[in-house]
Amino acid sequence: MTARDDILASVRRSLHASGREAPRRAAVAARLAEAPLGIVPARGQGDAAARIATFKAEAARAAATIAEVATAAEVPVEVARYLRDGNMAATLRMGADPRLAAMPWGETAVEVSHGPSDGDDLNAVSAAFAAVAETGTLALVSGADNPTTLNFLPDNHIAVVFARDVVGDFEAVFARLRAAYGAGSAPRTLNFITGPSRSADIEQTLMFGAHGPRRLHIVLVGEP
Repeated sequence: MTARDDILASVRRSLHASGREAPRRAAVAARLAEAPLGIVPARGQGDAAARIATFKAEAARAAATIAEVATAAEVPVEVARYLRDGNMAATLRMGADPRLAAMPWGETAVEVSHGPSDGDDLNAVSAAFAAVAETGTLALVSGADNPTTLNFLPDNHIAVVFARDVVGDFEAVFARLRAAYGAGSAPRTLNFITGPSRSADIEQTLMFGAHGPRRLHIVLVGEP
């Protein structure tokens, strides 16, 4: 028995309860299912077009760059353009996300490798689980499809976001997460990323790449 177990056991004895009573469990389940939302800012709300416009503006304000393409098939060409125009190596690491795998990377000169990063990769691409209009934030879940190392270790991170996944606020992201994964099967990590890594801890001088990528490029796909 730990000190925590001792304390909880004392509480249960004082309440004459074991914690396994059906009415108590039902009350807890109902509370979790019907918990009211807190205050949600209006900035990220509106129809799809308004949410996307807000997301683009907030992401740009956080120093991310953004490009829009009409279909997923156009993503590789946009990524190749971004690397070429930035005088970056034509290499790219990605996970096993089927949305990325279905894109025609072979039609570009970009050399694609797969799996988690070991820290030696210059460029990586991930597919976002969702995006938050309110703050221009990306929501990325961990796993083999999009390894978390790709979000933090390469110098340049490219994130593919589908327009249908741009939501108004963080509460909507958690609702989507619960709907997608169900109880007890959530991904190990949910990362919220707003712009490239930066810090002004040293003499108030803003430095990019302090804890992660120096650049964040978002490819927004309009295709449903």
